[in-house]
Amino acid sequence: MKKKIGRQTVRLQSPVTVLSAASIVGKLEGEGPLGSCFDQVETDALMGEDSWEKAESRFVAQTASLALKKAGKQAEEMDYILCGDLLNQCIGTTFGIKELSIPFLGVFGACSTMGEAMGLGSLLIDGGFAEYVLGGASSHFCSAEKQFRYPLPLGIQRPQSSTRTVTGDGAVVLAKTGVGPKITEITTGKIIDMGVTDANNMGAAMAPAAADTLLTHFRETGRNPSDYDVIATGDLGIVGHHLLKELLQEEGFYDLQQLTDCGLIIFDRKTQDVHAGGSGCACAAVTFCAYFYPRLLSGEIQRMLFLPTGALLSADSVQQGLSIPGIAHAVVLEAEGSGKA
Repeated sequence: MKKKIGRQTVRLQSPVTVLSAASIVGKLEGEGPLGSCFDQVETDALMGEDSWEKAESRFVAQTASLALKKAGKQAEEMDYILCGDLLNQCIGTTFGIKELSIPFLGVFGACSTMGEAMGLGSLLIDGGFAEYVLGGASSHFCSAEKQFRYPLPLGIQRPQSSTRTVTGDGAVVLAKTGVGPKITEITTGKIIDMGVTDANNMGAAMAPAAADTLLTHFRETGRNPSDYDVIATGDLGIVGHHLLKELLQEEGFYDLQQLTDCGLIIFDRKTQDVHAGGSGCACAAVTFCAYFYPRLLSGEIQRMLFLPTGALLSADSVQQGLSIPGIAHAVVLEAEGSGKA
């Protein structure tokens, strides 16, 4: 069997099982439309710690442990852990998982990190290098604002095009065998830079990357949007979501009823002050784990394209006036017994 079916797309010889999924979020996320779906809602944004960064690490530690528990596995059974966050050197992740003592491969794809972790984890398993992989991604509104924009005590007004970084962590256990949704294909994205420089409009920076990965996936697999029950981007928000639709329509794709965005699902823009929607590594991660994974388990969703999106900026690049490159990684998931896996 030829695994590589295009320059960017891989079809796994043995579909990888998503054995479990866990999500822990903050107070505002718990007050949103998906509040009842999350495994745990923390009302204390500091999680009992004395800094936002330590709080994020606490989210990481607790969610990883919960994912293992739900899978019925121990940390020592994991061959690798792949995860990341938005903080410098991914300290939210490293300080959160260090006690697990699992061989660690840190990943950074900005807000696309969950897709990158799931994709790389699946390649390790299908390649015969692992039987179990723990993957995840985290972010924290307060730590992200402090690093990328302005510390919260300054009370800086955010424009309507900005998104709200999701506080929380999502984690999955991937396995060579077992019962659960199957990862069958992966389309790895390329960096796309259209010259957007506004750090308060990341949806515009990421939409071209999402379009490029989607179009590549359709071309290399021979599929169309109608072949999926759901196509969920990561955190484009309302601005990026509309731009993505326009870009796809320019290429002849007009039937886009399957297309949605995790940043539009996790919050209620009418009742919650989140401006353009949700963002952050945790946005796609917790929305997949809490909302889409159970629907794949039940068979309500038979085939899904999960497409986390990332804006590859840093505090330094923004201060230097550099543009914001985008990235998007696609993961195909199919329900157990769907006949497609």
